[in-house]
Amino acid sequence: LDAVAADFPELQIIMAHPSVPWQDEANSIATHKANVFIDLSGWSPKYFPESLVRMANSVLQDKVLFGTDFPLITPQKWLGAFADLPLKDEVRPKILKHNAVRLLGLGG
Repeated sequence: LDAVAADFPELQIIMAHPSVPWQDEANSIATHKANVFIDLSGWSPKYFPESLVRMANSVLQDKVLFGTDFPLITPQKWLGAFADLPLKDEVRPKILKHNAVRLLGLGG
């Protein structure tokens, strides 16, 4: 995805599902490419790699997007596990709403 993001900078790319063993590569691509975002669907937050949590809490706080993988993971269950992550209070609303609003051009 790194080469695609570089070749098509106007294309907004969302990498879905926190992933082992390539989460560090995803973190790096999202850090260095303005048009690349990370979606959190597909896994319960309790299984997120530590590197993703650390980066979401800092340099990627504007590039990470909420997702549950419903119906396998209900929003309630996902949000409960998300509440247990060591994230700054100001980062949580970005991940849960504000980043997607900005990316999708929904205003407000």
